[in-house]
Amino acid sequence: MLSTESLKRIDREIAKYPIDKKQSAVMSALAIAQEEKGWLASETMDFVARYLEMPPIAVYEVATFYNMYNLEPVGKYKITICTNLPCALSGSNESAAYLKKKLGIEYNQTTADGKFTLKEGECLGACGDAPVLLVNNKRMCSFMSNEMIDQLLEELDK
Repeated sequence: MLSTESLKRIDREIAKYPIDKKQSAVMSALAIAQEEKGWLASETMDFVARYLEMPPIAVYEVATFYNMYNLEPVGKYKITICTNLPCALSGSNESAAYLKKKLGIEYNQTTADGKFTLKEGECLGACGDAPVLLVNNKRMCSFMSNEMIDQLLEELDK
C-alpha cells in the first residue's frame, strides 16, 4: 500500500513513542501517506490503522478533524486561506473573494486544469500576518494582498 521509504519514515515516527503507544504516530503516519498518495483514500487510512494497530475509526477521527488531510483528490497546489475572525478583520474575506474570482472556483473545488484547489481554513497561527495562505500544508504566505496573490499564482503556475 505504501512504499518502503514511506514505511521507514513512519517507523522513525513510531520510534519516538513508547513501544505500546505506536498509535501516537497517527498524525505523522497520515501526513506521510498523504505525501506519497496525494490524498487519503479509505483504503490508505485502513492500512495506516492496521500498521499502527489501532481501530480504523480512530484514524478516521483524526483525518476528518484536521483540515491538513485531504480526504479526496486535490490539485497540484492546495491553497488554504484562513478566514478565522482575526484574519477576516484583516482582509482575508476580500482575499478569498479575489482568489475565487481569479481561479474561477469556490471553496473545496479544483480548477479544470487540476492545478489549484481552494480550501477555507481555521486558524493558521499567524494572525498578525493576515491575510494568510497556506500552500500544500507547508508554505505559509503572509500579508497576501491581491498583488501578492497574483505573484504567488504566477510562480506556482510555471
